[in-house]
Amino acid sequence: MLKRSLLISSVFLLTACGGGGSGNIGSGGGTGGGSGVTPPTWTAGVFPAESNFKNYCATPRTGTDPFNNNQPFPDRAGTSMHEKMWLRSWSNNTYLWYRELPDNNPANFNTVKAFFDQLKTDELTDSGAEKDNFHFSENTASYKQRTQSGVSSGYGISWSFGSTTPPRSLLVAYTEPDSPAANANILRGADLVEVNGVDFVNDNTNAGVNAINAALFPESAGEQHEFVFLVNGGETLTVTLTSADVASSPVQNVQILDTDAGKIGYLQFNSHISLAQGQLINAVDSFADANVSEVVLDLRYNGGGLLALASQFAYMVTGDAIIQDRIFERTIFNDKYPNRDPVTGQTLSPMPFYGFEIDYEAGRLTNTPLPALNLNRIFVLSTGDTCSASEAFINGLRGIDVEVILIGDQTCGKPYGFYPTDNCGTTYFTIQFSGANAKGFGEYADGFYPTPVPTFAADVKGCQVADDFSAQLGDPNENMLASALHYATFDSCPVGVASQSLNSQQQRQNDDSGLSIRRHDPRMEAFLLEDKINQPIKPARDTQQ
Repeated sequence: MLKRSLLISSVFLLTACGGGGSGNIGSGGGTGGGSGVTPPTWTAGVFPAESNFKNYCATPRTGTDPFNNNQPFPDRAGTSMHEKMWLRSWSNNTYLWYRELPDNNPANFNTVKAFFDQLKTDELTDSGAEKDNFHFSENTASYKQRTQSGVSSGYGISWSFGSTTPPRSLLVAYTEPDSPAANANILRGADLVEVNGVDFVNDNTNAGVNAINAALFPESAGEQHEFVFLVNGGETLTVTLTSADVASSPVQNVQILDTDAGKIGYLQFNSHISLAQGQLINAVDSFADANVSEVVLDLRYNGGGLLALASQFAYMVTGDAIIQDRIFERTIFNDKYPNRDPVTGQTLSPMPFYGFEIDYEAGRLTNTPLPALNLNRIFVLSTGDTCSASEAFINGLRGIDVEVILIGDQTCGKPYGFYPTDNCGTTYFTIQFSGANAKGFGEYADGFYPTPVPTFAADVKGCQVADDFSAQLGDPNENMLASALHYATFDSCPVGVASQSLNSQQQRQNDDSGLSIRRHDPRMEAFLLEDKINQPIKPARDTQQ
């Protein structure tokens, strides 16, 4: 039998949503920068220490960093060749598959971004998908604003992409509370048909595509654009939206559902960012107060984030009696570092199931214990956008024999992580470690697959169910949630709800011709804040902290 797989399409341009590099990316040519500083030279096979080139910039930042206590930026006058040589040595030192990297002359690349883009393996997974499908860079200020404050410029819409080339398809997956979209009563399932008078579905001109991109991905707050949606089976909704700095609400729709199987808790969990910690604690407290017998965790659009937060929530689902001192995840770096973290320099130790609140700003455990539900089974709703820390959550629980019932579609397949690293105003994300659970399993590069009868190691007991845009998230009649409730009652999949979603190979074929709009790939959220809390973490009451 062939191994089941979901071929993941290549990463789309991030510049559409304000990322993709700072102004210095692309400045100068092979060696330039105009600083008067002599650029370094490349010698094949020789990799000087990355510290020789760190913070030498073609366009140094000036002033202070508002995201680092207004400390002065570390940038010094350099050249684009300095930036490329730093990327080369840094990648050779920390990239998980450094032996598979090309060693091309950085001077032959016109931009820093072009050089970085090819500093990745070209190898494939067993299914034929790209082995490294998670390699990108982003403007540091934009990255820090979104991940530290949960704020980004836009309308508060999370999009679900069908096709990015004509005939295009773009649906609203959900909206952020109190956002421009929510205040305009744009609901899940709204189907975009027109943008600023441009036919969104069929326009195939450069001018049209540029206008669509400009409207979908505003660069700043205060931009006004007109959108026309199809709603309610054919009615049109025309709205003018003004972009704003929208705060993310990573946990939404916390509910307690009365079912034939008893009280079941449901929550929609969109991103493993630090803001979610308090919201998850409140949700678990409400579930405990209601004495729920099961929990349905909606991770269908959760691309990942903080591994420590995934560990915390896994603890809250289970608790000490079930965990019994077993680990959440073991971190594996490249073969240069079998016992030491190459980024922090600390001795490697497994990540536990964190049972205390974490001060994410300080990077340490507190002495405040987390609540726990003591469940030995959890339902997880998934799609191809369920990625990274979300998959680590699934894998970590499976490692201690907590039963995960997967309802939906195959997950994205990212058993990897990295430390987002800034240099010269751009934050770089390159795969630096993989993770394995308490049983030593971490081979799910093609994703976890829901099936009633698991056969392969990455198969998870559950049901294939299509993402249902005809109902709102949290509605017990929505197909995925309804299937989970059915399974909780009858211990089996409902009849007639097989997934009808396109797999990624079909999606790639759809996008191979015509002018494509830019897409903020939901899997990119898997790259944010993957750095672990520094090990070992000690409780705040420890005076040696």
